[in-house]
Amino acid sequence: MVRVRFAPSPTGYLHIGAARSALFNWLFARKMGGKFLLRIEDTDLQRSTEESTRSIIEGLEWLGLDYDEDLVFQSDNAEKHRAAARQLVEEGKAYRDFTPKEAREDRSVKQEIAERARAQAAEGIDQRSNPFRDLPQAESDARAGAGEPFAIRLKVSREGQSRFADIVYGEQERGYSEIEDLVLLRSDGHPLYNLSVVLDDIEMGITHVIRGQDHLTNTHKQILLYQAFGAKVPEFAHLPLILAPNKAKLSKRKHGEVVSLTTYRDRGFVPAAFRNFLALLGWSPPDGQEIMTREEMIERFSLEGIGRANSVFNFHENDPRHWTDDKALWMNAEYIRTMPLEELLPMVKTELRSAKLWREEYDDDESAWFEKTVELIRQRFFTLKDFSSQGRAYFSDDFDFDEAAVSKNLKKEPRLREWLPALAVRLGQVATFSAANVETALRQFADELGVKAGLFINAARTMLTGQAVGPSMFEVFEIMGRERSANRLRSGVPWFDAMEELGDV
Repeated sequence: MVRVRFAPSPTGYLHIGAARSALFNWLFARKMGGKFLLRIEDTDLQRSTEESTRSIIEGLEWLGLDYDEDLVFQSDNAEKHRAAARQLVEEGKAYRDFTPKEAREDRSVKQEIAERARAQAAEGIDQRSNPFRDLPQAESDARAGAGEPFAIRLKVSREGQSRFADIVYGEQERGYSEIEDLVLLRSDGHPLYNLSVVLDDIEMGITHVIRGQDHLTNTHKQILLYQAFGAKVPEFAHLPLILAPNKAKLSKRKHGEVVSLTTYRDRGFVPAAFRNFLALLGWSPPDGQEIMTREEMIERFSLEGIGRANSVFNFHENDPRHWTDDKALWMNAEYIRTMPLEELLPMVKTELRSAKLWREEYDDDESAWFEKTVELIRQRFFTLKDFSSQGRAYFSDDFDFDEAAVSKNLKKEPRLREWLPALAVRLGQVATFSAANVETALRQFADELGVKAGLFINAARTMLTGQAVGPSMFEVFEIMGRERSANRLRSGVPWFDAMEELGDV
């Protein structure tokens, strides 16, 4: 059975690159009828936090990526990792390095070693010259028994090559002479990444390792460890990187909240839409379809469909409207516009609650009105936040007016100060307050005054919603209802008086 894992480090929020890796692992597991496992690699005790772990789990839940079996914490296996490293020493596959810690960490010593290694490599000489590599076992045991501190290093063969076939990048080769005798255990007993990840993958029965292309170098080292432990080497698929618009690698330090998954959740993205967007960062479905349900995504997904070219995340940090990738916003708008209403309504409810615009009546006697309103206004919205900002006027009498809308639709015609209240009276006389009847009344009123109906349609839109654009204005009237529509048309009189005094009209 296919068994894959997502193994983040809990040292911060969930990066969108990591979220993309989790998604590809999840899609592959679901496509193959396998298992998707979650392992928290919390061995960096100084930087790992419970808050980060919660953020990772919540991010996966938000994306709808459910994991199988129990959650694994790497730190729980530290003693097993230490024992495994000691076993390799006993088997002669690893050795104790008694180099004093101060010498290993001294910058001048490191620089000297690096320079010597480069010179040796240029002359075709093996770069590894650790004096403890070939120390007799008895002497090594005696020094360790006497309490002398040591690290444990893997003995990498002096000749030959590491080879593996990556599912995405094809055949990969690296000479053993280019691989250092990697440290497995520090002198303080702390297991290092390459040792821990391999042992955990073996114990969890991982069959495929799907992760970022920046791990390609580690893979050669880890294959050596699989072989040293006599374990089957999993298949590898390395994913192309996600780059910033300037083609630099996305990073938490440089790009801040733009790369955090929680940013998109908190700014009103629909989980399914962002999941869909992430899937297309590096993978293309065989039929080229872009908007896909979760089931369609699973059906179409394959590791062979992942490209080698890096993806670019085209965000616009300096433009508040386009703080994220244009395609991500477009896709989110498509989901908001077309997803089944019963799936959208709970999300809108959550957003209105957070903005303190929710009324319990929307769940009871006004539920039909609420559903009809959401259906009407969702067509032009990009994020769920738009329901509480641009759509605020539908749920509250306390809303802002867009300055451009006021300038365009109200200030250019001073007679609107008298005409809009008169329109309110006319609409109040409509027998049944429906979109069709309101349209008839408004157009007749405009004809009587000898002006275009568009003047009243645009002015009414701004007075009723604060906006310059939106759904059919006659449907807006019907949704707002007779009383609210009339009140808002009349409410502009003091406002027009103030503008007249200021010389704005």
